[in-house]
Amino acid sequence: MTQTPSNPDIAVVILAAGQGTRMKSELPKVLHKVGGRAMLHHVMALSGELTPDRMVVVVGTKSEMVAQAAHDFEPKVQTVLQDPPLGTAHAVSASLECLNGFAGDVIVLYADTPLISRETLNDLLTQRRTGHSVVVLGFDAKDPGAYGRLITGDGDELLRIVEAKDASPLELETRFCNSGVMAIDGALLGDLLAAVGNDNAKGEYYLTDIVEIARSQGQTCGVVRCDEDEVLGVNSRVELAEAEALYQQQRRRQMMEQGVTLADPETVYFSFDTVIGEDVTVGQNVVFGPGVTVESGVQIKPFCHFEDAYVKADATIGPYARLRPGAEIGVEAHIGNFVEIKKSKVDDGAKVNHLTYIGDAVIGAKANIGAGTITCNYDGFSKHTTHIGKGAFIGSNNSLVAPVTIGDGAYTGSGSVITKDVEADALALERAQQKELSGWADKFRRKKQLKD
Repeated sequence: MTQTPSNPDIAVVILAAGQGTRMKSELPKVLHKVGGRAMLHHVMALSGELTPDRMVVVVGTKSEMVAQAAHDFEPKVQTVLQDPPLGTAHAVSASLECLNGFAGDVIVLYADTPLISRETLNDLLTQRRTGHSVVVLGFDAKDPGAYGRLITGDGDELLRIVEAKDASPLELETRFCNSGVMAIDGALLGDLLAAVGNDNAKGEYYLTDIVEIARSQGQTCGVVRCDEDEVLGVNSRVELAEAEALYQQQRRRQMMEQGVTLADPETVYFSFDTVIGEDVTVGQNVVFGPGVTVESGVQIKPFCHFEDAYVKADATIGPYARLRPGAEIGVEAHIGNFVEIKKSKVDDGAKVNHLTYIGDAVIGAKANIGAGTITCNYDGFSKHTTHIGKGAFIGSNNSLVAPVTIGDGAYTGSGSVITKDVEADALALERAQQKELSGWADKFRRKKQLKD
């Protein structure tokens, strides 16, 4: 991720210090993936779209792993430790040293809330710049339950945030709830946080208290509404699955709106960086892992799996094809059923149609690879490359023992084990001469019958 040029009026604080005990995992909660990307990285990527002047990630338990993941994604990010965890206001306070001298808009996000849109953040910033000291992102909850309620006045004015346990029966009737996401005037942030106390059942410092504090100081606070799905917080494996389902729904709609045909949308899964061109048709039960680009006009038949692969225009893939990392498929190439391609280039118009493994290979334009062919690329210690020339014809059930080169236009006979280079336009055969013993089968049967 890059941040050039930066926006001097925006800073982002991402809270990633939650312990995530309900995940029941050695992996920190915020590093669990949605759409093939860690939740933390989703939030950092969204923040990066604002090109903030500063981005701070607040870490806690297993801080080294989370901090390293943050720096791996964006080397310029600053990380700070919240130890011990004493509430959300305490977590934001940990970032103040990194925000020293900053007087712009500070956006507080949560690393376990990966589905917020850029449009929603824009709305939050727009509202903050109308003069409100604090703007809170809220949503209309289907089941308000234990969510804090947002009590509003005229228009977009936020009067207070009331925790469910402290709310009156009338206040509990409101379905407008607090997401925790805020935009705050950076010039006031330090003073607001300093006034937050911990006189509550948990003895923690709650960020929500700054609304009441700001209003007591004569400031105004505002609200922005978003869809409930955007602010789904992930605290368990169940919620992680819910977030994945919502994410996939969004990606499927995006793809179809961009001109991709999905035969059965609910069975197709995308990653965060999947790129697919117009007029691509995707069959049922297809999975796109990270790093996949598919150009226009490609036909993808059912039950295919892609990861870190590039498919050029008008190719045909599948059914039941697997493209592994480093696979590059040329224009109008054919990759058929039960074919696996790994770290190989299949050039324009080439065909690999049946029951074949191609690994560490270069296949020339319009070459034809017969059914059951494998490139024997690994000797137990090192990988080796197979080169197949333009227009070459590889017979069925061939084993090509790398390193080996098959010349342009060459043929190899079915059932051959090719261990030496084959010159252009030659025929290479490697198999025992067929013998026939007349009457053997009849004699064999008679012999067996006599024994019975």
